[in-house]
Formats: sequence, structure tokens, C-alpha cells
Amino acid sequence: MKKIILLSLLLAAMMVPAKACTNLIVGKKASVDGSVMCTYNCDGFGFSGYLFYLPSGKHSPDEKIAVHGWGPTHEDQYVRQVDYTYNVVGLMNERQVTIVETTFDGRLELVNNDGLLDYFTLMRLALQRSSNAREAIRCMVELVEEYGYNSSGESITVCDPNEAWIMEIVGKGPGRKGAVWVALRIPDDCICAHANLSRIRQFPLEKKGKYASISSQNLKQIHRPEVECVYAADVITFAREKGFFSGKDEDFSFRDAYCPIDFENVRYADARVWSFFRHHCSPEVMDQYLPYLNGDFREYDHLPLWIKPDAPLSLRDLQRDMRDHFEGTPLDMTADMTAGPWGMPIRPLPMHFKDSDSLDYFRERPIATQQSGFTMTCQMRSWLPDDVGGVTWFNCDDANMVAYVPLYCCITQVPDPFRPENNPRTEFNDQSAFWMNNWVANMVYPRYSMMIGDLRAAQNELEDYYFADQDKVLEAVQTMTPDDRRNYLNNKSIEYANRMMQRWDKLAKFLIVRYNDQVVRKVGEDGTLLRWGYDTPGYDQQFIDAVGKSTGDRYRLREVIERRER
Repeated sequence: MKKIILLSLLLAAMMVPAKACTNLIVGKKASVDGSVMCTYNCDGFGFSGYLFYLPSGKHSPDEKIAVHGWGPTHEDQYVRQVDYTYNVVGLMNERQVTIVETTFDGRLELVNNDGLLDYFTLMRLALQRSSNAREAIRCMVELVEEYGYNSSGESITVCDPNEAWIMEIVGKGPGRKGAVWVALRIPDDCICAHANLSRIRQFPLEKKGKYASISSQNLKQIHRPEVECVYAADVITFAREKGFFSGKDEDFSFRDAYCPIDFENVRYADARVWSFFRHHCSPEVMDQYLPYLNGDFREYDHLPLWIKPDAPLSLRDLQRDMRDHFEGTPLDMTADMTAGPWGMPIRPLPMHFKDSDSLDYFRERPIATQQSGFTMTCQMRSWLPDDVGGVTWFNCDDANMVAYVPLYCCITQVPDPFRPENNPRTEFNDQSAFWMNNWVANMVYPRYSMMIGDLRAAQNELEDYYFADQDKVLEAVQTMTPDDRRNYLNNKSIEYANRMMQRWDKLAKFLIVRYNDQVVRKVGEDGTLLRWGYDTPGYDQQFIDAVGKSTGDRYRLREVIERRER
């Protein structure tokens, strides 16, 4: 009798609406300590974030996995199991392989609803089956060829302790199994990013006897270290067949064929990439692309796929990047009256709106956003044992408003605040990281400039502690057996998560007292609230100026009007 693994229910439970996400990627020579790093803001209204977990295991030859995926239910559809599957925590496995994504949709006519595998199931299966990034790319390609692909266009980040890759994939339409795709290794000394827009344009084509670039016909060669590009054998011919491309092969652009640009997808998506690059490259260089972000494609019609940063990045640099709202740039969301009375960088949906004269407007879309279900910054370190070298710094909700909690890739127990049963979608739970973070965030959002300092203090306090404790952890595990090390790291991860929850509970109660009734209670030197004394901060100046212009004399003091009339 065949053994059916009930993984399909788990995979279905892990599916999240992720059509508005951001990935930042750092090669090992572009980081301060030699880490490969990547990030994921998983953004989408309507779901509560939690930590995904799949245990490792050995499997018998007759085991299969029932997969229903995201789209129409595929009754009696199964994926073959493999002999051994790796432990997966979040989106990193026990070998430090990490896979994250953003959706670019592209040509929606290429979605094949009959395909068995959506992108999230595909990523999960690859994480369970792969010991390095190249193996994960090959695994995803072979699974799609065998079982079909039913999602729209995806940009996928694939990393291990030594390499970072960007892969883009899109289906072939109804009745066509498989997908067209291309994957490029990111240079070790560069940073890259993608955010809901295809980023790969031209790529090197395979030449006889050369292995820098290979097609899927030679997929087994992907493990050769000199291979830095691999692509579907029909990625160009399929585009020709569909009328998406008609030029010379060497001029073929994956993005232009499968995800044509317009102002909206450039401004909402590539602007996030631009802002990340601008943090780590001369603003004068990156500001050359402002016309492109404003819809003028005459001089530039794309951003660089990757850049060499002016200085190596630390993990904390990357975490700050995930909290970006274009601050300090021409797109700064806190710098005009749309930020409201207290400089709020949060904007409500919809993305488009009309004024009373039916003129159309849009709002910016930054890296950090209120609708994130969860956020992570992933660190992979080749010089350490896998179980301590791979760390997912994780939390639920908006990256700007949470503290990143370090969780080791070997853990076999999900800390209670991140467990799915403690993070319900429709009911507040004070044991839930998602709801505790939202409790604080939704107090701060409306009076942002007034309250964000107290949140930053708590955020920095926690993250300072976590980072300082990492050296102690590395020292402690040096003489441990693998079993003892895993048990120790399990307990550490649980301790870190519990510390975050306690600090956020304290912060929430502090905020409601300090900022009660639109005033700000004074704080003593020891950080405690004083019994007497408060400030009345009033509105941000840019909002006051806008009020004056829009309301005329309505709120002006009478004597001011009289002086003017005299």
C-alpha cells in the first residue's frame, strides 16, 4: 500500500497572498563578514504571519505527497517523495539553503491552471530536497517539467552560504506543461534586489564548449562552478512563437518579452530597488534614474540588475533597508502633507484615487508597508557549522515596526509566538507575535512622528541584545555535540522570541499611558513616566503650512486678519 504524506494540507495552510513583496540580496564579498544575505517582506492583506516549519525525515520508496496548491483543487494529484528531506524553518533549510520570492505576474495569459505546482509549493519542495543553491534551481526546474506550473511570473532568490542567484520563471499558458525561466548567479561583490517586476533582461547564451552559460538541455552541468547562467532551452523560441519577441537571439530580454514595463510597475516596484541601491551607492549615480521612475524611458528603461556597493553591508544595514519609506530621497513619504499631521509614511489603499475634479492620483509603494504578514532577513555563513551558521531573523507584521528575532536553521520547535495556531486571522491573541506587533504598530501609525522614537528605543534595545548575544552563542556551541548544539539553539530561539513578546507588551502599555488624549507625558531620567507634566507637540510644520493654504482665513486669529486688512 502506498504511503501518502499529508503534506498537502500543511502546504495549503502555508500559502499566502504574496503579490507585493520585496527581496534584497547581498553577495558574500559585499557583506562585512563574508555572509550571504537575503531578505523577504511578505506583503498581502488578509493573512496573519507565522513561522513555517517542516521537519526533516527519511522516506520509503512508495511515499507520495498529495498536493492541492493554490489554484483549483487537483484531486488525486501527487508528487513523488525523495529518500530524505531536510529540516525547513521559515524559508531556510538545515543546510542554510534559502529561497524567497516576489511576484511580477507578467503576461497573465501564460498562467496554466492545470499545472500542479504553484510557486510556494515549488519553493517548499526545493528547500526540503536541496543541499545548495544550484541543486535547488535544478530541483525546481525538474519539478515544473514533471508536474506543471500554475502561478504567474515570479522572481525567486536562491541562496546558500557561498552563492546568491536570481531566477525568474513564468508559465506557458493553458495546456502547456513546464515553464520558461532563466537564472543568474549574482557576483559575490554585488548587491541585487527585486520587488514585483521582472529584473532579468539580456543574459549570456550558451556557446559550444563553454560552461559560463548553459541551457536546460545541459542542466546536469549546473554544478560546475564556472556556470553562472542557466536558462530554459525554449525561453527565446517560445517568446517568438507567442509573438513576444522578433529580434536577434543575443538581443533577447526576458523582462521585455514576459513582463513589459509601464509607469505603474516601474514606480511601484523598481522604485523600491532604486531606493535600496541608493542607500549603498552614490545618490548622484542613482538619481540619474529618476526620469525612469517618473515614466520617462527615453534615456534609461531599466535599473542595473546588480551593483557593487560603495562599502560592504552588515546585517543591521540590511534590516534598516527593509524599513525604508524613501526617507531622504525625492520620493520621501514623510516629507509632504500626504504624511498627515504627524509625518506618517503609511498610506491606505487603493493605490489610485481621484480628487473632486476627477483628476487621477497615485500613492508611493515603499519597501516597508503595513500589510506585511511577516518579514525576515536571512544570514548564511560558510565558515560555521550549518546549524549555527544559518540564521533567519524573523518577525510578524511590518518590518519598520518590529524587532527582528534570530532563529537558527536547525531548530525543531517553533517558538510559541510564531506558531500558526497562536496567530489567528480574525481574533486578537496576546500570545500572538502578529497581533502584539499590530497592537503597537496601529497605535504608532496615526501619530507617527510623535511616537516612533519610543518604538525605535524598544526595537534597538532588543536587537542590540540579540546581536551582542550572538558571540556568546558561537562561543558556547564550539565544544558541543550536534545534538546538544541543536537543543541549545532551540532553547535560545525560544528565549529570544519570548523576550520580544515581553518587551512589546511593556511597550504597548507604555504607549497607551504616555500618549493618552493627544498629549505626551514627560519621562524621567530612568525612562519611567512622571506623575505630573506633559507636552503638547502639535502638528508637523509641513501639515500646518498645508492647512493654512487650503483653509484660507478660517483658522487664522482675528487680530492677524485685522492687521492684514489695515
